[in-house]
Amino acid sequence: MKKREWDEKKKEYAETDDWETVNQASALWTRSKSEITEEQYKEFYKSLAHGLDDPLAHTHNRVEGRTEYIQLLYIPAKAPFDLYDRQSRHGLKLYIKRVFIMDDAEQLLPNYLRFVQGVVDSSDLPLNVSREILQESRDVRAIREGCAKRVLGLLEDMATHQPNDYKTAWKEFGQCLKEGFGEDFANKDRLAKLARFVSTQSSTDEPDVALEAYVGRMKEGQDKIYVITADSLTAARNSPHLEIFRKKGIEVLLLTDRIDEWVLNFLTEFDGKSIQSVAKGSLDLSKVNDLPSDADTTKDEKAREEDQRAAKPAVEKAAKVLGEKVKEVRLSERLTDSACCLVSDEHDVSGHLERLLKASGQKAPERRPILELNPSHPIVKALVAESEAGGGQILGADGAQVTDGLTETFSDLVWLLHDQALLAEGGQPEDPAAFVGRLNRFLLKGLGSARA
Repeated sequence: MKKREWDEKKKEYAETDDWETVNQASALWTRSKSEITEEQYKEFYKSLAHGLDDPLAHTHNRVEGRTEYIQLLYIPAKAPFDLYDRQSRHGLKLYIKRVFIMDDAEQLLPNYLRFVQGVVDSSDLPLNVSREILQESRDVRAIREGCAKRVLGLLEDMATHQPNDYKTAWKEFGQCLKEGFGEDFANKDRLAKLARFVSTQSSTDEPDVALEAYVGRMKEGQDKIYVITADSLTAARNSPHLEIFRKKGIEVLLLTDRIDEWVLNFLTEFDGKSIQSVAKGSLDLSKVNDLPSDADTTKDEKAREEDQRAAKPAVEKAAKVLGEKVKEVRLSERLTDSACCLVSDEHDVSGHLERLLKASGQKAPERRPILELNPSHPIVKALVAESEAGGGQILGADGAQVTDGLTETFSDLVWLLHDQALLAEGGQPEDPAAFVGRLNRFLLKGLGSARA
């Protein structure tokens, strides 16, 4: 503006022909990194985020080439309360040639990185840019890809050199980053290296196991990464599906975020190792190097083989009792302590995903699980003995009579095993009253035997 001086005669300020500088401040991001202190970066972030917390990390770069722009991006220390609110806008502040244009330009970053805060100052975009132009602009796509790579690089640097800060970042934004497996296929491998999980070997409930670390600890002969999904860590750790893995000392990743079932559709392998749910498909751990065999181990294996031979007729009869409720009844290779468990076929939805879909009001694909029985368990041995007793005719699940000389006790025991397997995986019996009735009949028989 023009310089003003005091006029003694007129007793007022009068403008001169000289110009004076009113504001000597410059936009922080336009200055060289060597001229900016760490404290200045932090203070700018606080004014940007309208908060008092320091950021976990930041990256400041000038990009030149086909598209020229400056980026100053921050990783916050705390997730905003509306991070998962679809109605809320999250984006970077957009400047064009240091002129403020937009407060929440969502198009400058992929949606899974919406927690990042910062500024982008472009030299190529027109000043009259609109949200519609941003969606279609080739320059904006280049900026989005460049910003995404910078943020992922910053997170990788944190994971390597600031593990405690990265642990905080994953705790706050891990579920957001997992969305990237379905949104950003080009960076899927980088996201897989950034992912953190809880495993059966974790000493705490904090997700701190990287897939690279898991692969480095794999047993000799193990060619797959094993995972289990559940509603909570307690349910996952106590799942009967983990018994053979616990016995052989094989590490299993425990996935308890609601998004994990969706992530497994995209994250199917890592470092050449396929990822398999322990609750789906058949299981073959014969190649995994186990503890050296001894006389007791050989004796146990022979006893289990005898139990399997004896149980096969009972398994066939149990399948007739359950009918269309299950796809198959078979002897288990994954159970060592529990009597039974339910597993999904390799290409079917898991029981956990089925429950999540139903809880959200969506229609779940039809699922017929596989009932696996442990032939060495006393209850299954009792089932085998009861199947040999014969006598009577009972109704199967479809209402048709099963005429293989099966007793009502055999039928009740089969249904109890099915329902308890359903409860163990987090489900609920379709007919709770029938489940209670069968359980009470067995309790009364047991009490009668005890009194006698």
